[in-house]
Amino acid sequence: MIAFLLATCLVLARMIEAQSVFAHFMAQNSYSYDQTDWHNDISTAQGIGIDGFALNIAGNDYEISKIDDAYTVAEAAGFKLFYSFDMSYSWQQSDLVTIISKHAKSPSTFLWQDDVLVSTYSGESYGDSFYSGLKSALAATGITIAFAPAFTSYRNPSDANSLLSTFPSIDGFFNWWSWPADTNTNLTTDTDLAYQKAIKSSRKGPYIMSVSPWQFKELGGGQDWVELSDTLWHYRWEQAVHQVVPDIVEIVTWNDYGESHYIGDINPKVNLGTLAPNYVNGFVHSPWRIVAQYYIQYFKTRQAPVVQNDQVVFWYRSHPKGVTCSGGDMPRNSAYPVNAVFALALMNDYGTISLDIGSSHSQFSAGPGVTMGSVPFPVEDSQIPYIQIIKNNQQYKSGYGSMSVTKSCSYYNFNPWVGVVG
Repeated sequence: MIAFLLATCLVLARMIEAQSVFAHFMAQNSYSYDQTDWHNDISTAQGIGIDGFALNIAGNDYEISKIDDAYTVAEAAGFKLFYSFDMSYSWQQSDLVTIISKHAKSPSTFLWQDDVLVSTYSGESYGDSFYSGLKSALAATGITIAFAPAFTSYRNPSDANSLLSTFPSIDGFFNWWSWPADTNTNLTTDTDLAYQKAIKSSRKGPYIMSVSPWQFKELGGGQDWVELSDTLWHYRWEQAVHQVVPDIVEIVTWNDYGESHYIGDINPKVNLGTLAPNYVNGFVHSPWRIVAQYYIQYFKTRQAPVVQNDQVVFWYRSHPKGVTCSGGDMPRNSAYPVNAVFALALMNDYGTISLDIGSSHSQFSAGPGVTMGSVPFPVEDSQIPYIQIIKNNQQYKSGYGSMSVTKSCSYYNFNPWVGVVG
């Protein structure tokens, strides 16, 4: 009987762990943070059902003291944290040991089956001995870790088994790739399913799936690209909920402004450098959190949430893809995005969503639940979209965008502005 109860508890514990959602947080952007900033981010994330932050840390520097503040706030809020070491920078094994050990016993450190979860961005070049040594050094101090890195060169599904043979030290895996790979086609779940199967075949750690709303960067020096992301925030969540069902969903990201996939608010205290402000400032993404909240609940409960408030979240770029801008460089893959306003309806019951911009009009039936539609950019210049929710042939809710679509641009910008009606 006792054995049965213990087994049941283990199953239940695994189920609870499998319902976790984290957001990737760039600790590099916390240089000017105080505890108030951490409180704002943590309370906002908690408000939509996010369980914690995966702290992307790039060095043994100012980030350490800022993360101390994060832990102070997180412990008071019941919020979880784990490290995601950016291994594209130079690291000493001893530094990782010190950093992991510092908060290992904190109630806010996220545990996977009683082990401290540790992840990375990249890092396969360090070799398996680096990570096996890390685990041994920590174990000598009484700390065991579940190591689930994002080794970014492992994207091809056919390489999943070689990952395990090359890196016997890993316990789980974080698939960083949540955008198409320089193609004009939507992302599939082939990579997710292959690496998830490999991990579950012989390892005890979590399979972590990344879910991201966008990918665009315009920082010069070869760092100018866009990936096809028009409907990514919708279909990637659908893949997570219905096809992959990972142990952990990691939203990429909360605050990586330079790659345009932030769902947190734009904190004016963050130094964006000289180029990123050209495509970040004014381009709010906060309404994307409405979509996240719906799917987080869906992922955790395994049941489609009942929408309480009819809303339309919509997003669009500020200029067509074919125009010539006076600053920056035309990004790689610029032909892939569609010149359109995209709208995601969250409805309690049935209605019609009407989309207008200039002389361009489209409408689609929606509800209950989630439905997507779009309207092409118009031939006219300097136009703002107008969105309506229509029920029983009557306008129920309506609103405008706050950013014009114009053919004149001072900087190439494929970062969308995101709004909401309702």
